[in-house]
Amino acid sequence: MIYLVAFMLSFAVVLVLIPPLSRLAHRLDFVDKPREDVERKLHRQPIPLTASYAIFVGFFLTYIMFTKELSWETAALVAGGILLLTIGTIDDWYKTKGKDFPALPKMIIQISAAVLVFLSGIAFTGFVNPLNSEYIMLPIWLQFILTILWIFGVTTVINFSDGMDGLAGGLSAISAVTLFIVAVVKGQSDSALMSIILVGVTLAYLKYNKPPAKVFMGDAGATFLGFILAVIALDGAFKQATTLSLFIPILALGVPIFDNIFVVIKRFIQGKAIYQADASQAHYRLLRAGLNHKQVVAVLYLISTCLCLSSIILLLVET
Repeated sequence: MIYLVAFMLSFAVVLVLIPPLSRLAHRLDFVDKPREDVERKLHRQPIPLTASYAIFVGFFLTYIMFTKELSWETAALVAGGILLLTIGTIDDWYKTKGKDFPALPKMIIQISAAVLVFLSGIAFTGFVNPLNSEYIMLPIWLQFILTILWIFGVTTVINFSDGMDGLAGGLSAISAVTLFIVAVVKGQSDSALMSIILVGVTLAYLKYNKPPAKVFMGDAGATFLGFILAVIALDGAFKQATTLSLFIPILALGVPIFDNIFVVIKRFIQGKAIYQADASQAHYRLLRAGLNHKQVVAVLYLISTCLCLSSIILLLVET
């Protein structure tokens, strides 16, 4: 019942906040304008970029109400979320003016948010040796590197996947459902709570973002979703993980992770900047192959669901 109420509350908050925030965006001209010279711009009218604030408020309002305590971990999450929301808003504002914000400040802020999480005690600490069931504790410096790389990486790939109506939000919802199941099976109540709240905010956002989208979450929202998904995995699926079950969260986030690994390798081979936005992600490639917008989203949802089911099968094998 707690999970159901948390889901409904987070869903309702986002559902209620998005319309007034969208009207405010139009008044402030904080909208993503169509540009014929950019292949990635698929919409044909200005779209508000304010859904990120509804998602942020919906997530933390619900989470803090149900945890009923402000721990160091919660404080780090809130602080990291504010950092990402701030730098994402600046980035989105540049885009409304047809400009590109430099990649370095975004990278520094994303890493800073990850460091806050690590310092709060949420980290990838090690794994269980499958041969003797002993827990292998990694050295602190390696814990730090792996934790930062994971949070920064997931934050980035979710952001890179936000190039089509309904895509990043839908993939995040599918991943969050999977991480919720993993957390429930493992008896990790806090991770399960965060997961189900994330399902609530993403599904409410999708009501307005499904094709044709009425609102965008922009870089601010996409990086926030990636950040929370990464933390959920660290606080849940990665805890006391065996060598085999380390793949559970990777598969749960498989579509954005594997697609963007391919994109990064391709950009590196071509001599392009890794952070340089282009139309090389899977959704753009499927569009060029002849699929329409809804078909592309459906195909990627299906692949994501299959990968998530694979991660659940892994979980069942482990238990």
